[in-house]
Amino acid sequence: MEAPQRNLALDLVRVTEAAALASARWLGKGDKNAGDGAAVEAMRLSFNSLAISGTVVIGEGEKDNAPMLHNGEKVGGGGPLAVDVAVDPVEGTSLLAYGRPNAISVVGVAPAGTMFVPGPSFYMQKLVVPAAAKNVVDIEAPVPANLTRIAKALGKDVDDLVVFVLDKPRHKKLIADIREAGARIQLHTDGDVAGALMAIDPRNEVDVMMGTGGTPEGVLAACAIRIMGGEMFCKLDPQKQDEKNALAQSGIDIRRVLTVGDLVKSDDVFFAATGISGGTFLKGVRYLGYGAETSSLVMRGKTGTIRYIEAIHSWDSLMKFSAVKYD
Repeated sequence: MEAPQRNLALDLVRVTEAAALASARWLGKGDKNAGDGAAVEAMRLSFNSLAISGTVVIGEGEKDNAPMLHNGEKVGGGGPLAVDVAVDPVEGTSLLAYGRPNAISVVGVAPAGTMFVPGPSFYMQKLVVPAAAKNVVDIEAPVPANLTRIAKALGKDVDDLVVFVLDKPRHKKLIADIREAGARIQLHTDGDVAGALMAIDPRNEVDVMMGTGGTPEGVLAACAIRIMGGEMFCKLDPQKQDEKNALAQSGIDIRRVLTVGDLVKSDDVFFAATGISGGTFLKGVRYLGYGAETSSLVMRGKTGTIRYIEAIHSWDSLMKFSAVKYD
């Protein structure tokens, strides 16, 4: 038996809250870079307060002279706890810029060396299902077959199901197949981390997520899916010839089916997400004049604890010492 240990996720939520509070000022203003830059600056400053030695393995990619948390960047204030870090300061920059729902700030952390490193892979095909359906689906099976199996596992009819799909040209056939099977669809322009979480959250009307999205976003989502008990089956799905060539040169087998256990190899994982724009997943930042309200999801893998945190932030108190510009 162990005494209660410190829950790093409760520190990480301060990181996502800071990013959300800073970036939400740019809601609907049409400037993706400004909103993303504000979140990055706030997130980087907040990481410095954590007693971790973190390495970003899921970030924006190496970019010179850009305000990004890039792959390989060291974060945290230092200490014996070495961790892999997955970040997306604004998951859904276009959603934020154009005032659309479900933009969120996300962080996942796991022991060093346990997160899948995407390398030259930018896209992967994903099938995300709740725990009740994780043993009945096959990512290589026809869409109608999977939907029939999912419906049976959830005790529903196929036409009861809601499928989250990104509204992209590459999904034209997928959308047609889902409609032919009789299931309903939620089309979203962006935000497949949020989509994956919707699919495994029993409070949400989404039952399954299907389609091709970002590989880094897949690893980030896997941190949460591992904790919540759902499953994500995925295959690397290069969209351009350059990506195919780079994967071939690296010796990566794109035919391999990956699961959450392949993407995050430890149960000692932590996850935090804070809503930026309001949506069906997390409420967005609400500014109050004297401060703001935030809504967050916080999880710890070792205990399986899932917390939904509503916070009120006071400018008078925060701005006496904070280096982050919130107001």
